[in-house]
This record gives sequence, C-alpha cells and structure tokens, in this order.
Amino acid sequence: MSASDGLSRRRLRTWLRLLRIARRTENHLREFLRVNYDTTLPRFDVAAALYRVGKPVKMSKLSQMLLVSNGNATTVVDRLEKDGLVMREPSAEDKRVVHVSLTQTGRAWFKELADAHEAEVNMLFADLGHDDLSTIRDLMRRLKGEADDKHV
Repeated sequence: MSASDGLSRRRLRTWLRLLRIARRTENHLREFLRVNYDTTLPRFDVAAALYRVGKPVKMSKLSQMLLVSNGNATTVVDRLEKDGLVMREPSAEDKRVVHVSLTQTGRAWFKELADAHEAEVNMLFADLGHDDLSTIRDLMRRLKGEADDKHV
C-alpha cells in the first residue's frame, strides 16, 4: 500500500465519520422536534426559510432555497397552511405564481421552535469551545472551496 492509498483511506474514513455525525445529529433533532413540538424537520426547515426571508416568497424560490422539489415544498406548505402557520397569496403580476409567507401565528410558532432548536444544538455541541468551532469552520470552508473548484 502506498502512502497515497493510506491518505485516500483516511479521507474516506473521515468522510464516513462526518456523515455518521451529521446523520446522528439530524436524527436526534428530528426526534426532538417530533416529541417536544409534534412537528417535523421539513416543517421546521420551511418555516426557517420563510422566517429568514421575512416577506412573501415564490414557491419556486422556496424550493430552490431548501434544495427540494416543488412537489416536496408544496406538500409541507399545504400542511403548514392547514395549521394556519403559512398563507399563500397569488401574484398580482402573474396568476400562475404563488407567494408564501408565515402568518403571525406561524412567526410566533417558529420563534419558539427556533429558540428550542438552538438550545438543543447548543447542548449537543456543548463540548466544543470557540477554538474548536473556529477550527471546524475553517476546515469546512477549505472543503467547500475545494468542492467548488472541482464542481462537486
């Protein structure tokens, strides 16, 4: 085995560890939201995107922001709308276009959820201090830059 094979295997094991940590964390947060708030991570993600934008957004843009299909976004928005947390508005310029935004109730609901979500993530990563987080951030930036350069 050459030195480059050893490095290649270490990179692969590192990727698998990163993936395992990300999946474990995501699964924990899914369960946290389900048990404590009777909601799902996709509902949280849609609400987070709408909250960040702070104004009505096209459904197609919402799908792009979430990196999901229009159908997936529509399904989640349907459920949120049924619960009174989001509302749809037809575009004044183009009747084929629909804008979606959080209702006042939805904004309050998301704020409570976001605060609890942040506290849970804080607890999960409690062993990491400022220096650790800076190191991880810097490494991820390097990985992102390399991926961007290679069009991955």
